[in-house]
Amino acid sequence: MAVTLRDVAARAGVSFKTVSNVINDYPHIRPATRERVEQAIAELGYTTNIAARNLRRGRTGMISLAVPELRVSYFAELADSVMRAAEARDLALMIEQTGYYGEREPAVLGSAMRRFTDGLILATVAADPYHHPELKVSYPLVLLGDRMVEEQIDHVTMANVEGARAATEHLLAIGCRNIAVLGVHPEEEHGTAALRLEGYRQALAAAGIAPRRELEGDADRWVRGTGVAAMRQVLDSGTKVDGVFGMNDSLALGALHEIQSRGLRVPQDVALIGFDNIDAAQYSGPGLTTIDPNRDEIANRAVELLMARIDGGEAPAARFTASFTLVQRESTSCQASS
Repeated sequence: MAVTLRDVAARAGVSFKTVSNVINDYPHIRPATRERVEQAIAELGYTTNIAARNLRRGRTGMISLAVPELRVSYFAELADSVMRAAEARDLALMIEQTGYYGEREPAVLGSAMRRFTDGLILATVAADPYHHPELKVSYPLVLLGDRMVEEQIDHVTMANVEGARAATEHLLAIGCRNIAVLGVHPEEEHGTAALRLEGYRQALAAAGIAPRRELEGDADRWVRGTGVAAMRQVLDSGTKVDGVFGMNDSLALGALHEIQSRGLRVPQDVALIGFDNIDAAQYSGPGLTTIDPNRDEIANRAVELLMARIDGGEAPAARFTASFTLVQRESTSCQASS
């Protein structure tokens, strides 16, 4: 038969209520009492009935993560990090997709499915930074991404400008002077593309190099196919290229294919760096140097903030920017002399 709380209480010589308080981490328990209860739990092999506990608290024990597309490597790997962060806290995770352009974000925010989850983590790509009534929701919400919002909503993001600047500075440090950037959205004023382009241009300016439009490859979607097209756009312009910064790893891997198809060598003729540190980056030939935006830190912080709101936290909205690191691999390991 299953071990009950009353069995634990009898073994520890305390009341049923005391055992319940220990399991629910009530703070005002004497250390000696807590130790006796925890020892009884271990001896009897008691396991918490999470479903029953959540029901008593008026919760489902499930949170939701909404991302644009799981077939985009970064979002698939982000979902994995969030799932592990949720599981570590005894939470189940439901994953939803909002579309590459975030066209389903309003529908997800207003979905009847919200009744079955305790809160939502939304990787937004479409929320208007100045007018976004759809974000005024009655349930706990944490935003991921780079769309700046004025609402009092917890927001976890990455160091896009700083990371892109570090990527470009790395290319400059190994001798590149004609550096292309792939993934430009020419009309974008807010969002990831605009921020990473800003970081790229800051690095060039600090090195005394003026940006050139012919070195900026446009790519609406950030996938390998558009990386090929953006690299082709730059190379077909006839401009000299000795370094390439792909605004994400998929773009950079597409660029690698196009560069090599033209008989050029990476890194001897063209050095290459990406952003996101997706799993595929370490297995390309050559391995891709990239910026690691620290997905695990993003995931853990998002789940922590959401849990605090679920628990009734009323602190001012938090904005958290994850740390990043440059992961150097063979694609920038050397640079041939000109």
